[in-house]
Amino acid sequence: MKLAEKLARLKEDLAPFDDPQERLAFLVDRARRAPSLPPEQCVDANRVDGCVSVVWLAGRAGPESCEFLAHADSPVVHGLLRLLCDFHGSASAVEVADCGIDPLAELGITRDLSPTR
Repeated sequence: MKLAEKLARLKEDLAPFDDPQERLAFLVDRARRAPSLPPEQCVDANRVDGCVSVVWLAGRAGPESCEFLAHADSPVVHGLLRLLCDFHGSASAVEVADCGIDPLAELGITRDLSPTR
């Protein structure tokens, strides 16, 4: 599935939620049910510096598709990361590198986030 198609599907998933808190709760719940970065990969090499929350991100780029997993100590940040991992996952490395889409902005999520997220 192309990234633009994934964005359209995400917009459909989030359409029922007018309230920003409900949208974030939906993302948090979705992340709880999805695969997370295994504890053995929550190491300094995978830690994202500069985040207020403790965040780990690992990826694998294959010739046909990429896979991303993440974990964060904040449920909201974890939900946001899961959305980004799902959005970019299964796309080719070229698609990810050339992607001009900011899914958080396109979905209207960034306007409802505090500056620390």
